[in-house]
Amino acid sequence: MSGVGFVGLGWIGRPMAARLVDAPRGLVVFDVDPAACADCEQAGATRADSPRQLAEMCDVVSVMVRDDAQVRAVFTGPDGLLAGAAPGCVLVIHSTIHPSTAVELAELAAPGGVSVLDAPVSGGPGGAKEGRLAIMVGGDPDAFERARVVLDRMGDLVVHIGPVGYGTRAKLTRNAVHFISFAATTEAQRLAEAAGVDLQLLGRIVRHTDAITGGPGSIMWRDRTGPLDPEDSWYPIFDNVRKLGEKDLTLAIELAEQLGVDTPLARMALGVLGPGLGIASGERTDG
Repeated sequence: MSGVGFVGLGWIGRPMAARLVDAPRGLVVFDVDPAACADCEQAGATRADSPRQLAEMCDVVSVMVRDDAQVRAVFTGPDGLLAGAAPGCVLVIHSTIHPSTAVELAELAAPGGVSVLDAPVSGGPGGAKEGRLAIMVGGDPDAFERARVVLDRMGDLVVHIGPVGYGTRAKLTRNAVHFISFAATTEAQRLAEAAGVDLQLLGRIVRHTDAITGGPGSIMWRDRTGPLDPEDSWYPIFDNVRKLGEKDLTLAIELAEQLGVDTPLARMALGVLGPGLGIASGERTDG
């Protein structure tokens, strides 16, 4: 065993695999669509005929397929990765799946001396192409270190979260931030449209300021949730965020009422912002 393997050459998998083509140990690829392997083959990769054959040639294998069913199909069966992986092999799941699926597959692999890491990614095709993905890894620390040389080629933030399944837990919570924010954005767009604001210009403003402030991530500095002690150094900062947020949300809701736009998410945010920050609304007003 000496190669690095990659299974699943879709819109994110292909640029991820491209970062591994010139790896010192060589790259072996597999996809159910042989045409998907063409770019990697032209760059010097070897195409395997099955996941099993790929595993027989590699000691670290990345998997980036669509969902739980496809991950299981790649791992199990007579032509699956587990049928070909030798003791010491590390199989890395980059797909966003249910955390229990990674645990289940790790248990199937363990008797053969094979390690499974769940290592979902964030950053999209652009981040994959540039090698700037965030990679959240769950699994055995020693297996993580063995795979690290491969992961570092694909991401510039590679973090070990905890036991197998915890990488996926981190990814799901990260994506909750993403898609809850998207839902709020669509509500804000409806308000902006009713108010006569150019939506594309507003989008430029949001992207510009989020690049400066960090967007939703700018409040994610605490190591726990729950009420803040007034003596905590974060208290005055979060209290100021709470006061500004409640003021601006109230004004936005009033504008929406004037324009006849329903804003349920803004109303919900007004009620939960303070407690979510750890400071009840109206708890403190002296700044």
